[in-house]
Amino acid sequence: MAALWTLSLLLSACLLWPACSALTPPAELPQPRNLPPSLGFNSSDGSLSVDLPLALRVFSVDYHHVQAPFEIVLWIMLASLAKLGFHWSGRVPAVVPESCLLIMVGLLVGGVIYGVRHSAPPTLSAKAFFLFLLPPIVLDAGYFLPGKLFFENLGTILWYAVLGTLWNVLGIGLSLYGVCLLAPGSLGDISLLHCLLFGSLIAAVDPVAVLSVFQEMHVNDQLHILVFGESLLNDAVTVVLYKLFESFLRLPSVSGLDVLLGGCRVFVVGLGGLFVGFFFGLLAALTSRFTYRAQVIAPLFVFLYSYLSYLTSEMLHLSGIMAIVTCAVTMKQYVEANVSERSKTSIQYFLKMWSSVSETLIFIFLGVSTIQDVHMWSWSFVCSTLLLCLVWRATGVLLLTAVVNKLRRNTVTFRDQFIIAYGGLRGAICFSLVFLIDDFPKKRLFITTTIVVILFTVFVQGMTIKPLVELLDVKRKKRALPTVSEEIHSRLIDHLLAGIEDVVGYWGQHYWKDKFEQFNKKYLRRFLIHEDHQAPSSILRVYQELERRDQRGDEEAPPLVDPRSQSRPLLPEEMDSIRRILSRNLQNFNNKQTPAYSRHTLHQDATMDRTRKPLYRHQSLGERSMSNTQGGDGEFSGSRRVRAGLSRSHTVCSMSPRPAPQESPVPAATSQTRGLVDLESSAARKEQVSPQQQAPAGRTPKKQLSFVLENEKQ
Repeated sequence: MAALWTLSLLLSACLLWPACSALTPPAELPQPRNLPPSLGFNSSDGSLSVDLPLALRVFSVDYHHVQAPFEIVLWIMLASLAKLGFHWSGRVPAVVPESCLLIMVGLLVGGVIYGVRHSAPPTLSAKAFFLFLLPPIVLDAGYFLPGKLFFENLGTILWYAVLGTLWNVLGIGLSLYGVCLLAPGSLGDISLLHCLLFGSLIAAVDPVAVLSVFQEMHVNDQLHILVFGESLLNDAVTVVLYKLFESFLRLPSVSGLDVLLGGCRVFVVGLGGLFVGFFFGLLAALTSRFTYRAQVIAPLFVFLYSYLSYLTSEMLHLSGIMAIVTCAVTMKQYVEANVSERSKTSIQYFLKMWSSVSETLIFIFLGVSTIQDVHMWSWSFVCSTLLLCLVWRATGVLLLTAVVNKLRRNTVTFRDQFIIAYGGLRGAICFSLVFLIDDFPKKRLFITTTIVVILFTVFVQGMTIKPLVELLDVKRKKRALPTVSEEIHSRLIDHLLAGIEDVVGYWGQHYWKDKFEQFNKKYLRRFLIHEDHQAPSSILRVYQELERRDQRGDEEAPPLVDPRSQSRPLLPEEMDSIRRILSRNLQNFNNKQTPAYSRHTLHQDATMDRTRKPLYRHQSLGERSMSNTQGGDGEFSGSRRVRAGLSRSHTVCSMSPRPAPQESPVPAATSQTRGLVDLESSAARKEQVSPQQQAPAGRTPKKQLSFVLENEKQ
């Protein structure tokens, strides 16, 4: 650990050395003498002259030739060592989120640079952030987005992202304008449009900060997808609103027509980015179909087409975030079906590495850029902004959830609502947007307020949200990866629900999902996936996906916990209750007008031939031994059958023809022994068989239904 921090300090010194050397006056800098001959004009007569080197140098230093890439590599190395040191710092990761520690490292480096240079350290420009650091993070989030959960909760996510963002922007902007009117002396020169512009950037929930915090808590899948999806689409809405209010500020006057056109522009920007991403996603999938002869360059198309969709959207003034997310979601299933296993692994690890480095650089530069000379302080504006961000987000989540819960089957609980409201962390997006504001007298105040809000949400809310999740006992995510059986049963339920919706004429999400699957299987997969990679069945595709997931391991999954560790033995009164349920609901089971249904035997229909040989289930060796060793516990007869649920017990049901045991009273069950209830008919109907197969002694086999209640082991 000490060695890592020593390396970090050495890299900081390497970063400071070129900064200090840059302070040397230009006249004192030595002139390079190892340059090749160059032609120039003589100052006296204007004739050509040749500057020849005086002597040949064996060793020389030309830092300015490699300054830009050298400093970039040093910054990335510093960020990577800081991230590595964080994970080797013992119990610190369990208390402090990674984003907080990286910001503290940035604050330390920025303070050292400021102390040495006596000037502001380098800042993260908005252009570098939006064009180079943000796309890898959004691409990683979109490529590994859980598609089923996302589309099942898409309505709620859009409800939070669009209406919730409008609620926060208008609420914070109008409230801050009221604060400015109450303090005309210090804040009187801030207009309504400036307040709305600041409200649009301060309402941006940063997916980088949200992901870095929520991935460490392992909350349940529904809560995670709601928070992450809302933060992802929230950025697209806030950037569009920011550019809209920025355009209003540059107009001499804003009319009603401008407001109407601005509303149309919001939809055009969002939908335009969606279509651009969809187009490049299909193009990437189609290109990957022809890479089976050159698998080495197959992962390259994933990154190129994704980044190209982002740049194209930015060029057309559309939503780049929507474009790159849509491109990643669209091409994932087709690209993974076309490329080899090694290419899939390369794509996954490169995306994780790229996004991790970008995220680390963003948080470090947030700390470095905080050390500035451009701060302006106003207690009323800063404290009001911080309070309004919390109040308007909390009220928005409560009101919007109250409406959306009436339309959801799985409602969002109050605990989840609290985590959603408390998890609105701000980050580099609002920090980059605030530097893009055109110069006006209170721009420095906006920058200071934004930094305070970011530090408060990341440090205070980010460090306390994990204890709050444990205190509120929020449901966590599933511990184990799904098995093939679970996946098959989940798909079976989806097909059943889609069929029910189709029968009743209700066009719900399962109906449209089933229609899309049919269209995808009939057209898209045949056109976008190579013939050699077409899986013969969906079950095989599920098995292959689970095998790949098991081979590479799920790094985000917590350790498995034995579910039997929380079980306990059944109490005597619980066993008595189970016996009473069986005695009351399953009596007279065999004395029925029609035979009971069994998945192992087919009952005789009235219209069928009576002489058909009856079918019996093959009795295994274990069942035979159990039938020979267990004694009869009780007999019941009747004419009705009611389904009953058994809690905390395992029921083994076997039906086999054997002689009826003698009647005996039902013994009292204990928690240490196995309870056995044999339900047998005292006057069972004789099954009609052919005369050739009747028993010579005249005895007919009887049906017996045995329930074995096994206590759970400690």
